Amino acid sequence: MSIYLAALLIGFVAGLRAMTAPAAVSWGALLGWLPVSESWAAFMGWRFTPWIFSILALVEFVTDQLPSTPSRKVPQQFAARLVSGAFCGAVIGTAGGSMVGGLIAGIVGAVIGTYGGAEARGRLAAAFGQDRPAALIEDAVAIVLGLVAVSVLP
Repeated sequence: MSIYLAALLIGFVAGLRAMTAPAAVSWGALLGWLPVSESWAAFMGWRFTPWIFSILALVEFVTDQLPSTPSRKVPQQFAARLVSGAFCGAVIGTAGGSMVGGLIAGIVGAVIGTYGGAEARGRLAAAFGQDRPAALIEDAVAIVLGLVAVSVLP
């Protein structure tokens, strides 16, 4: 898989779940799937980093289903997804020798994931007659795509 496609995919994941993307990237770094140990992103592969991001992702999975959680398209939520996508895309880009290209692809993926994910979830929720099944499906998609994005690099 192209480094840019992987960065776009991790950005898409950030658009779905802002903390799932860095959790996946940090697990990829720890497991050696993303060779970043000799770069600015080396901290992503430190022993506790994946656990910290995983806990944050789990908290996000829970808070996402609360009625008081704002839309992912409000400025604060949207900005968080863009930052997450840019950062994770840059880490993947660094692993492939193109940090800036990865960063840009991550931002584009985050925009697509934010708007596309909101539309898909809305349609799923309407089909199910409730939001919870749609949210759980979206969680699963984010996890699987995150793992694919970080595990397919040469």
